[in-house]
Amino acid sequence: MSPIRGKHACGGLSLAPKGKSHSRRPVSKRPPTWCRYSPEEVEAFVIKLAKDGNPPSKIGVLLRDQYGVPLTKYLTGRSVSEIMESAGETLEIPEDLQALLRKANGLQRHLAKNKADSVNKRSLELVASKIRRLAKYYRRLGRLPEDWKYTS
Repeated sequence: MSPIRGKHACGGLSLAPKGKSHSRRPVSKRPPTWCRYSPEEVEAFVIKLAKDGNPPSKIGVLLRDQYGVPLTKYLTGRSVSEIMESAGETLEIPEDLQALLRKANGLQRHLAKNKADSVNKRSLELVASKIRRLAKYYRRLGRLPEDWKYTS
């Protein structure tokens, strides 16, 4: 047995965790016949949920679970993020970068209390590295200002 007890023994940035239990994407690229909402209604739902402060991933889950919309892109031709952008409801910092910043913040608070925790010091370094790499990507796309910088 591997001494590392995480999701994967030989860890990498983009390795998927073990396990098969999750919802599968619909196979067909066409909107299903049983979906009772028009593209305009789905876009209205997305904008309403975005105005309530929900991030794109949560909007997708809410549409799937509460409204029975399998995939927004197949119905409307645009992703949830694209619909939000056209309505002027974009996030200042992209959602995946926000999640990494929250994780780094939690690790920093933990390390303030537990100074000898060298394993999580390494974890913080890895998260900081991911943040810098992702920020570089978003600066190049123009989703972050050029002078945005992560300071731990």
